[in-house]
Amino acid sequence: METVLSGIRSTGNLHLGNYFGAVKNFIKMQENNNCFFFIADYHSLTTYPTPEDLHNSVKSVLAEYLASGLDPDKSALYVQSDVREIPELYLLLNMNAYVGELERTTSFKDKVRTQPDNVNAGLLTYPVLMAADILIHNAHKVPVGKDQEQNLEMARKFAKRFNFMYKVEYFNEPQPYNFGEELVKVPGLDGTGKMGKTAGNGIFLVDEDKEIQKKVMRAVTDAGPTVLNSPVAEPIQNLFALMNLVSTPDTLNHFKEKYASCEIRYGDLKKQLAEDIIAFVSPIRKRIHEIMADSTYLKKVAEQGAEKARASASKTLEEVRKIIGFKKF
Repeated sequence: METVLSGIRSTGNLHLGNYFGAVKNFIKMQENNNCFFFIADYHSLTTYPTPEDLHNSVKSVLAEYLASGLDPDKSALYVQSDVREIPELYLLLNMNAYVGELERTTSFKDKVRTQPDNVNAGLLTYPVLMAADILIHNAHKVPVGKDQEQNLEMARKFAKRFNFMYKVEYFNEPQPYNFGEELVKVPGLDGTGKMGKTAGNGIFLVDEDKEIQKKVMRAVTDAGPTVLNSPVAEPIQNLFALMNLVSTPDTLNHFKEKYASCEIRYGDLKKQLAEDIIAFVSPIRKRIHEIMADSTYLKKVAEQGAEKARASASKTLEEVRKIIGFKKF
């Protein structure tokens, strides 16, 4: 059984794009792998969150992933800062990471350009902390998006460099996790691109019914078809794609036929889509609120996850320290 690790952002609510993309795949992944899922609160410190925001964000993210289907009994679901071995491995890996290679990473150059008044050392060494997150469990696979591919490459580089410097074959060189099928791309409501955190673009799992209805009714459309069986414009394809995820096949086929015959009424389409999204999201939202209100359960999950993660992490760190040459008198 392979060890698979994935980080979870510690800020921002889950939207339908996250749910049908990463989360659904995480749920499948935990059935056949030794999975570690961590909420990356150390990483968030580069933006200086307040203590209240930091804790509440972690609590909210944990509740949303639990409500969405991650099972703490099947995998290790933990908060990054609860595993104290991670920063020590981060320190040790930093000794073998070079300023020049870190300055050349795309993520660092992007941050220098977009936030020139806050270029801190944490931003520079972000790939090293990410490598520590992965290597602390000696993970074989890591699911990554396009924006994180270079950081995974850096983790492989640090693993290989450690093995070479100390003449061992200790660390695995982690590879991208292949879900074995095309990832679901959930479009946004603005007519182009995928769903994200942009205002008006996404439907969040915690959105109330009225907010969902308001967002869907504002979704971008076009002037409507004027020729029978004309190609479907991108904004309407996006609405059909959302309907494909939350509506019945009969409902989707009905509106596709109306489009093909030039009889479609976008108001009716949006109203139906909003109703179907509400029906889908409501039970998840209810579960999120229940979990958020149950501090005892959240504490139990976090402690259970930390215990699993630390059992793995402490073994790795002890062996790494021995390889480097740290010995007790």
